[in-house]
Amino acid sequence: MTDFIALLKKMLSASGLSGFEDPIREIIHEAWTPLTDELSVSKIGSLHGLKMGRGEAPRRRVLISAHMDAIGMMVTAIEGGLMRVTEIGGLDHRILPGQLVTVHGREALPGVVVQPPAHLLPESAGEGPVEMKYLFVDVGLRPAAVAEKVRIGDTVSYAQEPLELTGEALAGHSLDNRVSVAATTLCLQELQTRMHDWDVWAVASAQEEETLGGALTSPFDIRPDIAIVIDVCFAKSTGSNDWSSIPFGEGVGLGYGPNIHPALYAAFEEKAKALEIPYHRDLMPKMSGTDAMAIQVVAEGIPCMVLGIPLRYMHTPVETVSLKDIRRAGRLMAAFIADLTPDALDKIQWEE
Repeated sequence: MTDFIALLKKMLSASGLSGFEDPIREIIHEAWTPLTDELSVSKIGSLHGLKMGRGEAPRRRVLISAHMDAIGMMVTAIEGGLMRVTEIGGLDHRILPGQLVTVHGREALPGVVVQPPAHLLPESAGEGPVEMKYLFVDVGLRPAAVAEKVRIGDTVSYAQEPLELTGEALAGHSLDNRVSVAATTLCLQELQTRMHDWDVWAVASAQEEETLGGALTSPFDIRPDIAIVIDVCFAKSTGSNDWSSIPFGEGVGLGYGPNIHPALYAAFEEKAKALEIPYHRDLMPKMSGTDAMAIQVVAEGIPCMVLGIPLRYMHTPVETVSLKDIRRAGRLMAAFIADLTPDALDKIQWEE
């Protein structure tokens, strides 16, 4: 049985930035090998895992999409042994100074994000948060050594270790969206002892943070009948307490909006009630900001459901999640999949 907390911490120790997912994909491949019947890698780097159903062939297919890529930085210039960087994914420059990082050059180099003193900055930049264009990464080497070990285009990832908090919470970087990979792993694990008619395709998708590349391409290869997209969503906290966030540690978010098929929303809501899994309607009146934006419009269209694991401080190195909600999400997906009958697709109709 997979120790999902240990797996999650291991995933959080890998880089795997958007477009550079190799390190995290290797970890997921190892975790999914005993839980799937076959594994493959797509042409742009997503990991596909097939767990075959027990129904008569040809079987219906359900896709679970959990993006594995993370946000980070890329080296754009080297000046006197210090590196200038730009973002990969959405970074908030206000939290960067003082962060521990790893520069992935010809070897992994520990470093720190630094900023010049205020009197050396342009007058307009000397007060308040310093913009990324003025920040540097320092790895402590002399310029000649940096030139040998680091190249323009090398990636830079956060290096803080995950921290278990009280109340069964975990803080760290890249929880968006490694927590959903962990929930998918729990789902696959539970399905080892449950009969299911449909084939299950678990996808650790690539490039969600930048291009939605994995979500645009994997469904063309797999051609699922329905898709479950699992991602993080905004949890309530100080300064984030309106309709766009849901309570922290009090259940999963059920996406509700144009990227979500209403019949699938109703089915997941009914299943959550039956299992007494706490949930909240996660309002998504526009684009959901998830892989569902792409999967929904592949080919002739794929009915999608979006599950959200509430997360505080998104896109920072101290993202915080409740471990209970990860377990709840995995259990809910497994129960829904196990109950899919061969004719279940006939009931998934768009009704006004």
